[in-house]
Amino acid sequence: MNTQPYLDDAAVGTELPALVKEPTTRQLVMYAGASGDFYEIHYDKDFAAEQGLPGVILHGALKSAYLGQLVTGWVGAEGRLLSLSVRYREMDVPGDVLTCRGTVVERDEAAGSVRCDIWIENGAGVRTTTGEAVVALPSR
Repeated sequence: MNTQPYLDDAAVGTELPALVKEPTTRQLVMYAGASGDFYEIHYDKDFAAEQGLPGVILHGALKSAYLGQLVTGWVGAEGRLLSLSVRYREMDVPGDVLTCRGTVVERDEAAGSVRCDIWIENGAGVRTTTGEAVVALPSR
């Protein structure tokens, strides 16, 4: 986002700007190296198939990072991420277009914070990962 959001602007119902991700198997291999999570379901399609999976699947922590990027990209330089929680509901696979979305569901004037519902939708519109973020926003 190019402009700094302020607490006054973050009314209940405000939508966060969507973040689109198109993960590849190569990115999953790179993430495995960075995270130390080398479980074969994330990069070996034959192993994943033997486990009954539709193919290699994204790391759950990578999906959490996508949602963290969604929120921190929205709060701007003066905002702060206070908490982030996620629930992995469905698997995502490389090649699918994933859209990270969020909406403000509560505003706490006294604390200077807002609570947002956040989620990832796959190309079919299914919410595969859901969660919640609490962020502090500056006042004008």
